[in-house]
Amino acid sequence: MDGSIEQVLLAIGSGSLIGFTLGLIGGGGSILATPLLIYVVGVKDVHTAIGTGALAVSVNAYLNLVGHAVRGHVWWRCALIFAIAGSLGAYFGSSLGKVVEGENLLFMFGLLMMFVSFVMSKTRSQIGITPQSLTVRTHGKTSLVALLTGLCSGFFGIGGGFLIVPGLLFSTGMPLINAVGSSLLAVGTFGLTTAANYALSGLVDWQVAGYFIAGGVGGGTLGTITATRLATHRNTLAQIFRWIIFSVSLYVLWRSYAALPWTR
Repeated sequence: MDGSIEQVLLAIGSGSLIGFTLGLIGGGGSILATPLLIYVVGVKDVHTAIGTGALAVSVNAYLNLVGHAVRGHVWWRCALIFAIAGSLGAYFGSSLGKVVEGENLLFMFGLLMMFVSFVMSKTRSQIGITPQSLTVRTHGKTSLVALLTGLCSGFFGIGGGFLIVPGLLFSTGMPLINAVGSSLLAVGTFGLTTAANYALSGLVDWQVAGYFIAGGVGGGTLGTITATRLATHRNTLAQIFRWIIFSVSLYVLWRSYAALPWTR
């Protein structure tokens, strides 16, 4: 990044979009962060974009968690289980991701996003589920899903919200707005684990991360307010979640396909 006014504004604007997405659907920050850093801000190295994006998304997720917690959207026991179990997977996943060719990583990332957008169409909240009604078996299932989600999160250098929200719905059946709020603790923790691993290898642009975080504060507040208003329209929020993921997956696949070794 050359520090020009144009690039600074692009970074702040991109951060605002990421913050809004995190506040609205509890995820999607990292699936937007890596493409934005590469194709909009101009970060040349894929792994540096992944590490920088993971740090910015982590901080913005924690900030958005506060807004959702104040509104009572967070189921803390489920959130803690996902954050703790998933962090272990995120560490090993990020270690593996650093040794994979960047272009291959982006293409696989796009395929995973497309798959999740279809899975979301089959995942539904259950009626009458409360934090008190969850059993030990449910928490065990949640731990296993969290471990696998963390592995994918670290491997692709993402906060994992777009995996965590479906994971929480699948393992607990909680309402979508609670899955959105609860996911943010794990998103922040996964992202921080991944960012720390990348930072140890010098793969974080701290200046760009700062601009992203600054932009994300305002965007996150707006996203949380919007999600709260849409909470009574469950299908609307779910459809927004699905289509954001599907649209970005198409873009990432399109941009990364031409860079693959076998297409040259």
